[in-house]
Parts: sequence; structure tokens; C-alpha cells
Amino acid sequence: MSAQKTLSGRAWAELMLLSAIWGGSFLSIRVALDEIGFVTSVAHRVVWAALVLWVVVLLRRLPLPRDPKVWGAFLAMGVLNNVLPFSLMAWGQLHIETGLTAILNAATAIFGVLVAALLFHDERLSLRRGIGVGLGFLGVAVAIGLGNLISFDLRSLAQLAVLAGALSYALASAWGRATLAGLPPQIAAAGMLTGSSLVMLPAALWLEGVPSFALQADTAIAIAYYAVAATAFAYLLYYRVLASAGSGNLMLCTLLIPPVAIVLGALVRGEALLPQAYLGFVLLAAGLVILDGRLVRRLFPKMSA
Repeated sequence: MSAQKTLSGRAWAELMLLSAIWGGSFLSIRVALDEIGFVTSVAHRVVWAALVLWVVVLLRRLPLPRDPKVWGAFLAMGVLNNVLPFSLMAWGQLHIETGLTAILNAATAIFGVLVAALLFHDERLSLRRGIGVGLGFLGVAVAIGLGNLISFDLRSLAQLAVLAGALSYALASAWGRATLAGLPPQIAAAGMLTGSSLVMLPAALWLEGVPSFALQADTAIAIAYYAVAATAFAYLLYYRVLASAGSGNLMLCTLLIPPVAIVLGALVRGEALLPQAYLGFVLLAAGLVILDGRLVRRLFPKMSA
């Protein structure tokens, strides 16, 4: 069995930066949702990000792919990595706290490891990684609370929508590795966001009408942040780490997202989470640490990867 890919110091730094940027995106999205619909918020995110990235592509004079199959892969990647998760999570944020959304989003790492293990021979599920996955799912269950699932109210549906978005992210990571390997990250990101824009712009116009650009200042700033910083720039990092570290390791960046989102949600919006949410995140974080394996191998050097 091939060994799990290891992360270089540079890859770790990029993962931490990506986590901080995406952690702030949860707050900015929630701020925008106070004034605009969730479908329109996603359309803003992908359209503006796509335009920014195509400017980058033009400035660098990167050659465009000519194979129609590549453009089809961009469309599929846009649906899996943007349309579905962005929409599901934005809707979910209307009904649950910013910090809880980020905690449930961290299940992306767990789903990512499972999907990668099923599809890629170099990311198979060892005993250690299986323990990490199990502990991670336990953390998700604790964060949601079995009582919430039994009641199955709007809040429960919102949490399940966020988890469905996390699964879509994991599938997108594997799809990107399988179909977009070797492409410059600027091209891959711009193509993906173009594909998602082709879906989200008509959807927003149809469901929520022509968007207004007479927005409050905080809404405009929020859109600029999550479109340019948390999407255009972040996906340049996303594809770099995907190529160097593998889809399973890429999902580990979600470990650092929830603390950022929780702190920002508390400071800016006065959000408070139930103790079970924090306990769930602790269990989920422990599972992610076990999945990464570095600390485990340091403490138990004879343990298999």
C-alpha cells in the first residue's frame, strides 16, 4: 500500500492561510444574507470570483484548454465544489449559527478521506485513519445532537444541508484530482467558477430576480471579501495544495476554520453555541489529528500509517 502523502512546511503554511480566509467567509456570507437572498449571494460569489481569475489568466497569458472534455470537467467541478455546497450552506446559515456551520463544514475532511480512500490507491484507509474517521463522525453527531435529529425541525434540516454541502466538497476534491491534474491552478479555478456561474446566474435571476446593486456598505464589503479573498484567491491556494498534498490531506484545512468562524460570530453577531457544539468540535478535531498522523507517529512510532 502506498504511503499517505506528507505535507511540507510550505503546504502547511498554505493550509493555515486558506483556513483563516475561509473561516472569515462564514461571517461575511451571514452579513450579506441580512440583505440579499441566498441564491443571489452565491451568484455574486462565483461570478465576481470568476471575473477576477480570468483577469489573472489574461495577465499571465496562460494558454486556454481546447479539449471540450476539460470544459465539461470544469462544469462538473463547479457544480460539486461551488453550486451545491455554497447554496446548501448559505441556506443553512439562515437557520443556524455561523460557528456551528463551520463546525459541521469540518466534516468535509472526514468525507474527503473516505472518498479518497475509495477512489485513489495512494490514499487507502488504514486502521489509524479509520479510527480518525470514526471519531470525526462521532464529533459531528455530538455537535448536531440526537435530539435535534429526532425533532427534525427547520434547524435540523439546516444542519443536514450543511453536511450535504460538506460531502459535495469532498466529492469535488476527488473529482479535481482525477480530471484537472496538470492544469495551471489559475485555469482550473477560473474554469470551475465559470462553470458554476453558468448555473448560478440564471438560477438567481429566475428565483430571486435581478439583483440590486444599491447595497449597504457592510453588505458590499462582505460580498467583496467572500468573492475575491475567500473564493478567487483561496482557490488558487486550493489547487496548489490539491496537487502537492492530495485530496485527503487538503481536507485537513477545515480543522482551523471553525475556531475562526466561532470567534468572529461571537464578536460581531453575539452568537453563542451550546456546549455540545464545542464538545463535538473537540471530538472532530481529535479525529482530524489522528487522520493527519504526525502526532500519532511521534507518540507511537511503531503504529502503522
